[in-house]
Amino acid sequence: MKKTILILVTTFIILGCKNEKQSNGKLNIVTTTSMITDLVKNIGGEHINLQGLMGSGVDPHLYKASEGDVTKLASADIIFYNGLHLEGKLVEVFEKMKSKKTIALGDNLDKSTLIGSDYFASNYDPHIWFNVDYWIESTQYVAKILSEAIPDKKPIFTTNSEVYIKKLKNLKTKLSSTIETLPKEARILVTAHDAFNYFGKAFNFEVVGLQGISTATEAGVQDVQKLSAFIIENNVKAIFIESSVPKRTIEALQAAVNSKGHHVIIGGSLYSDALGNSGTAEGTYIGMFEYNVNTIVNALK
Repeated sequence: MKKTILILVTTFIILGCKNEKQSNGKLNIVTTTSMITDLVKNIGGEHINLQGLMGSGVDPHLYKASEGDVTKLASADIIFYNGLHLEGKLVEVFEKMKSKKTIALGDNLDKSTLIGSDYFASNYDPHIWFNVDYWIESTQYVAKILSEAIPDKKPIFTTNSEVYIKKLKNLKTKLSSTIETLPKEARILVTAHDAFNYFGKAFNFEVVGLQGISTATEAGVQDVQKLSAFIIENNVKAIFIESSVPKRTIEALQAAVNSKGHHVIIGGSLYSDALGNSGTAEGTYIGMFEYNVNTIVNALK
C-alpha cells in the first residue's frame, strides 16, 4: 500500500496536480464499486467522462489499486466512493489525495440510521446499497455534487436524478410484492458474509452471514458448526453463495449440514459487493436487486 501511495503522489507531480479535462472538455469522474459506477452513469450520462475501478465479481474489501488505477485517480476531477471503510485498501490512498475532490456516499447518510458493528473498524455496516432508500439519497447527493461541478448541466442532472429516483421507488414496490409471496417463517437468508443486513432490515428477513461484514475475516470450523446447527434448527431450505466471495465456505457449510442428516441446497449465487457483467440486466443496480430477490424467493419457497 505504501508503494501504491508513492506511485500516486509521483503521478500527481507529473500531472502538475491539476484537474485536467480530456480533449472533449468533460470532467473526469472516477468511481470505485460497480454499484456507484452505475449510479453516477445514470445521473451524468454523456456529460461526463466516467471510469470505474472495480468490475463484476470484484471484492471491494480486499481490492488494491493497480498502477492503471493510480493513473485514473490522479487524472480525476471527482472521485465517488462508498466510504464506511468498504474500500479498506484504498482509504489510505484517498486520505493522501488532499488536492482531489473525493466524495464518500456514506458520509451523506444519517449515521444514527446505519447498522452498527462491534466487529468492524468503522462501526457501521458499509453495504448501504441494499437499502433502496439510501440509494435514493445517494442519487440526490451525486446529482448535487455534479451540478455544483458543472453548473450549466444542473437541469440535466436534476432531471436524470428525478427519472432514476422514480425507477428506484418502483423497484422497491416490485421487490416488496415479490417478497410477499414468501411465507414470513421462510424469510431466513444465509449467505457467505454479512452483506445483506440492510436488505434484511428493509424487507423483514433474518440475515445470517458465515463471515463477518468484511470478507477480510475468515470463517473458522466453529463458525461453520454453529451456523449449521442454526440451519437445522430453523429448517432452512437453501443457502447462498456470493459472486464476489469464494464459494468454498458455503460448500463447507452445506456439507456440514448434510452430514447431520438435514438436506440443504445451495439456492444460487447472489450479487453482494459487485454487480453482474456489464451489458447484462444484472450489470445494473436495478437488475441486480431484482435478480437477487427472485433468486432468494424461488429457492426458499
